[in-house]
Amino acid sequence: MTNLSVLRKGSFYLGQTESMALIQNKVAESGLIVLDPADFLPKEAVVGLDISSFLWHGMVLREKEFREQLKAFDWQTFTGKFVALHCSTDAIVPRWAYMLITQYLLPFAAHVAQGDVAACKEAWALQAIAAADMEAYRDERVILKGCGDDSLSDALYVALTARLQPLVKSLMYGEPCSTVPVYKKK
Repeated sequence: MTNLSVLRKGSFYLGQTESMALIQNKVAESGLIVLDPADFLPKEAVVGLDISSFLWHGMVLREKEFREQLKAFDWQTFTGKFVALHCSTDAIVPRWAYMLITQYLLPFAAHVAQGDVAACKEAWALQAIAAADMEAYRDERVILKGCGDDSLSDALYVALTARLQPLVKSLMYGEPCSTVPVYKKK
């Protein structure tokens, strides 16, 4: 059986022989910084609110009944959550209906957006990328992690590329063991 014992960060001794071979983790020692776009997704719970449940037969908005249902609804269930407003039916929903629901959600929800959960997560991640301090990546070799979550949209990679390219020494896609070069400062 082979024994691995830690020598220092990124290096290991392999085996139990008199001449122990040093195995170096060149990836750990390379100075590459791996940035995962998933880190920009909301950490809080993201829930969808289907407004068709407030519509008559899920299809027709009757203003008086709609307003009464909104007043009677327990909005506190959305406390601290990211809420994605959407309508799962083919109902024609006037803009003011989304505005009215938002008005009820704002005292409780952390954030409110219109769209399905995936679209809202993407919008919030793009906001986080736009607001992030990228100065730590100046003149660094950065890899945008690419072999993980397939549900991440291309928009996140485009936004990160646009934010990082003016700063970094080089930008790559993938994993440290297998990268695709995207940009290299000349």
